[in-house]
Amino acid sequence: MINEKYFNSVIVLLLLLVPAWATASDEPFTITLITRAVVFSLAAVGLNIALGLGGLVSLGHAVFFGLGGYAMGILAFHAQTYSALFEWPFLIEGTKSMPLIWLVALIFCSIAASLIGFLSLRTSGVYFIMITLAFGQMFYFFSISWPKYGGEDGLSIYVRNGFPGLNTLIPLHYYGLCLVMLFLALWFSARLKKSPFGLALNAARQSPERVETVGLNGKRLKLIAFVISGAITGLAGALFADLNRFVSPTMFSWQTSGEIMIFVIIGGVGRLFGPVTGALVFVSLEHFLGGINDYWHVYLGLFLLGIVLLGKGGLVGILCGKEKINA
Repeated sequence: MINEKYFNSVIVLLLLLVPAWATASDEPFTITLITRAVVFSLAAVGLNIALGLGGLVSLGHAVFFGLGGYAMGILAFHAQTYSALFEWPFLIEGTKSMPLIWLVALIFCSIAASLIGFLSLRTSGVYFIMITLAFGQMFYFFSISWPKYGGEDGLSIYVRNGFPGLNTLIPLHYYGLCLVMLFLALWFSARLKKSPFGLALNAARQSPERVETVGLNGKRLKLIAFVISGAITGLAGALFADLNRFVSPTMFSWQTSGEIMIFVIIGGVGRLFGPVTGALVFVSLEHFLGGINDYWHVYLGLFLLGIVLLGKGGLVGILCGKEKINA
């Protein structure tokens, strides 16, 4: 078995060396490809907090991914058309500033996750899965019926938004920005897992009844985890929309929720670098197998089936063994 810390170090080196090689080889598309993987990794890290720590199987995380994307799209659209977002009761204009867009995305996704989580956590099991899926579909059809921002055709942004001190139109600069966001989310996730809140959340996932008997509110713990999870996934959605300079209702679709969950399952539920591993594998399979056959999802399904049958810990679990629980 491979030591998990060494495995994580290899993944970090891969994330650092591949874009360096692509720059030296003048392969900008490779940088864009791995940027896509990093953004997907960030979305999966968000889901892993709810799924891996809280045991919340959400098929509606595309809501937050899409909200983050549309927060970017709407603000950038009004900035590029020089039109006001709101004129009453006070004037609110669009912006091309990434930090401000991220702040708006985090706020709106946190509010949405609070409301969705509050209602969804009144149920459990398959009912929780279905109600999160229902919210996802509601947002999907709402975005289709919103002609002001493109409807089902989506919304294009002409120029990528700006970040102080960087030229985000340069692929390597934007990749570095996304990578820093991913590393911050991983650091936060690791700290959260080892914190008293993370330990209580893990206990609420394994034995809700015992948690209630010691005076802790398991549903409140899971709601907080769901909100944090939604906020991180929303940030990923804003970065993804900026990467493509395009937002569309497909960001809200249940297929998007399923893909984010696949990243976590392939890498390993509850593992720190599981979402990153899963996203890298998924994007690699999509790129290489997609160029061979249009029905590459068949091979993905067989690969996923093999991962599930070989072990519940995903690729990280298969390669590194069972996770050690520190007392």
